[in-house]
Amino acid sequence: MTALNRVPSLMVRAGTASALTIAAVGGSIVAPGFSSEAAAATPATKALQIAASKKGSPYKYGATGPHRFDCSGLTLYSFKKAGKKLPRTAAQQYNKTRHISAKSRKAGDLVFFHSGRNVYHVGIYAGKNKLWHAPRPGTWCGCRRSGPRASGTGA
Repeated sequence: MTALNRVPSLMVRAGTASALTIAAVGGSIVAPGFSSEAAAATPATKALQIAASKKGSPYKYGATGPHRFDCSGLTLYSFKKAGKKLPRTAAQQYNKTRHISAKSRKAGDLVFFHSGRNVYHVGIYAGKNKLWHAPRPGTWCGCRRSGPRASGTGA
């Protein structure tokens, strides 16, 4: 059974089923500016800071930086610069990460969006229900609300 077979469909919006799944990619951390020196050194915290530094970079399908990104390109770039290797696409990243519940998520964790078994979007959790991501064509990298019903899968 693949990880995608275990993904629950938890959020319905405009008749389309979609959900958020959380994945931990770096140790225990807290949001930048509120962290200890030790926590600030984790790959997840570094990746979050790198993603934040790309605020305003335009979306471009298939782009992996350093000046343009798609959603998984931003996460790939941010974690690579932080010293953690991720695969290229959102679905590949989903399949290579440890899944956690929404209540266990911490700043720097990856958040995945899916419809059924199709993982179509990823971003980096910033805390307080916000997400750093590159949303779609015609937009820019930024920090936005991740949705009120974020949830995840067990490992």
